[in-house]
Amino acid sequence: MGGLETKAIVEINQAANQFQSSIVIQVGTRFIDVKSILGLSVTLFNNQAYKLDIHGPDEKEAIEVMKRIFDKHGLNLNFK
Repeated sequence: MGGLETKAIVEINQAANQFQSSIVIQVGTRFIDVKSILGLSVTLFNNQAYKLDIHGPDEKEAIEVMKRIFDKHGLNLNFK
């Protein structure tokens, strides 16, 4: 299982930081703030299923942007 390219991690992180909403990713039993680049870099790997939990004033827009970016990088994404 290989780690994601740095470009993908940075793109996900930068997109998340544009929103006021809380964006948390669940991988197995771990929960990571998507706005933390360090947390993402040690969490995101190819061929895993990810769950995002997004809450806040701009959550609908954040969900659409996250869907688009995860799909662009071939990442399996679900929402809580």
